[in-house]
Amino acid sequence: MMAILRMLGILAALSILFVLPSRAQDSLPPAPFAYTQLSDPEQEAKAQALMETLRCLKCQSQSIADSDAPMAGDMRHQVRTRIAAGEDPEAIRAWLVDRYGDYVSYAPVVSETTWPLFVIPLLIVLLAGIVLWRRMRARG
Repeated sequence: MMAILRMLGILAALSILFVLPSRAQDSLPPAPFAYTQLSDPEQEAKAQALMETLRCLKCQSQSIADSDAPMAGDMRHQVRTRIAAGEDPEAIRAWLVDRYGDYVSYAPVVSETTWPLFVIPLLIVLLAGIVLWRRMRARG
C-alpha cells in the first residue's frame, strides 16, 4: 500500500513538473511590439495585407494577423520592421519562406517538392472522368 502511495506521489510530482513550463509560457504578456502598428497608413496597409497571407506556425489555421501566439507576434514585428525599412512585401515573403519553409505561406508555389500536390488531384479527376465515360458508353 505504501509503495502505491509513493508511486502516486511521484507521478503527481512529475505531472506538475511537465505542466509548469507550458503554463509559464501561456501566462507571459504579449510583447508590446507585436501589436504596434506603423505610423504611415500606406505602409501599415501593405504590412496587414502581407500578414494575412502568412500562416502562424503554432496555430496553423490562422494567419499571423489573427494569431495571438508569441511566434506570430514576432513575425508581425519582422514584417512591420521590414516594410518600414522600405523592403518589398514579396521580398519579405521570400525571406519568411526561406526561414520557415513553404508552409508559412498561404500562396502555394509549384516546386520540385510540391508538384505532386498539384498534379495528383488532376489525375484523379481525369481518371474518374474516363471511368464515368466508359460506364455511360457501355450502358448506351
